[in-house]
Amino acid sequence: MTKNPTSLYAARRARVAQQLGKNDIAIIPTAQERPRNRDSDFLFRHDSYFYYLTGFSEPHAALVISGDGSSTLFCAPKDLEREIWDGYRLGPDAAPAALGVQAAYSFDELDAQLPRLLENRSAVWYPFAIHEGLEARVGGWLNKVRSRVRYGAICPETQRDLCSILDEMRLVKDAHEQDIMRRAGQISARAHIRAMKLSAQMLREGKDVREYHLDAEMLHEFRMGGSQYPAYTSIVAAGANACVLHYRADMAPVRDGELVLIDAGCELDGYASDITRTFPANGKFTGPQRTLYEIVLASQEAAVAATKAGARFNDPHDASVKVLAQGMLDVGLLDKNKVGTLEDVIEKRAYFPFYMHRTGHWLGMDVHDCGSYVEPSQAGEVSERKDPLSGEIIKNRPSRILQPGMVLTIEPGIYVRPGEGVPQQFHNIGIRIEDDAIVTDAGCELVSRGVPVKADEIEALMRG
Repeated sequence: MTKNPTSLYAARRARVAQQLGKNDIAIIPTAQERPRNRDSDFLFRHDSYFYYLTGFSEPHAALVISGDGSSTLFCAPKDLEREIWDGYRLGPDAAPAALGVQAAYSFDELDAQLPRLLENRSAVWYPFAIHEGLEARVGGWLNKVRSRVRYGAICPETQRDLCSILDEMRLVKDAHEQDIMRRAGQISARAHIRAMKLSAQMLREGKDVREYHLDAEMLHEFRMGGSQYPAYTSIVAAGANACVLHYRADMAPVRDGELVLIDAGCELDGYASDITRTFPANGKFTGPQRTLYEIVLASQEAAVAATKAGARFNDPHDASVKVLAQGMLDVGLLDKNKVGTLEDVIEKRAYFPFYMHRTGHWLGMDVHDCGSYVEPSQAGEVSERKDPLSGEIIKNRPSRILQPGMVLTIEPGIYVRPGEGVPQQFHNIGIRIEDDAIVTDAGCELVSRGVPVKADEIEALMRG
């Protein structure tokens, strides 16, 4: 990870402490290592909440924050023999100076120290439903405190979800975080360009092109750009596979005349990027492909225009749906004699067979980042509606008001599976266009546009 000033993380810990009660305590573990098979673990990735507050990426660690502002780190102890096998450890002795915490202990002492730290506290905070077994472990620590009540110890009576504090903090990205996300977007954009060029080049040369070839090109550029790993499992979908929303890059052939949809982004210094581009495998859109592509692009442009400070989170989706639905009527994907007007299509969600997901999500340390989609000050304003497709009663609350520094994706799409009444020229065409947007006072900054998005520009790139 890129080293960051300890003051950045100390300031975040101080913000947490200010929101705790003076006599409260918070516990934030990092992620656990997970075995992949015999003598081999999955690649370790820190817990996002823990890293947000420490900048520390080693496993076997936990952070404790007290309401008085002090912080204690538990980390793996120095062990020269294990370090020969597993790599350098910071160790408790060096942690206070390196990370700006007030105290540090060996992770092996966690069960011994936590009851002492919990004693005489009013409430204990920790992330609910995040770390398997943590609730039971907290219960064990509290039981040890209870065993001392006859000696005057007071046991915390309240357990509270720390996510409620941390989610709000992480939702608005500071300048440091925005800079990392811009660089992540640039790396991912270069990777998409490489995959586009390789597809056209290999087909021109008469070579067998597979989805995994393009996936490999993405991974190569991620690492060459300094990214630690992909932000999520890449989607590289050729032809009809693009109509499977979470299709995984596999070995299907990339055929001349078909489209390729790539949804992939790198993670850089703990922050995700998330880009989708759909392009012709050979570098030239067919008529029907371009027709649908232009509809999706126009819908994204409408969503981008609706993304600005003061708007609601749902506004980009609503703007996108209006353009997509009109486009579906115009090209015959929807029969206006059956579905009615544009307003009817939107009200009845008649577009759903061809567009079945939302237009965006929060983006940050996690690719589907934390943060409520409901405006907190209006959470009590509840209305009900009956979903026209499922018949389910949906409770509506006012969606989040966008603020400068919030980061979200903008990703409309059209997915056409063969079916009764569906024009044949559009069969098996799947298109999604996705960019990463930082909300600003004036609108939004698209940090992923280093890769072309207009059809003519994609074709020009792939001719090179």
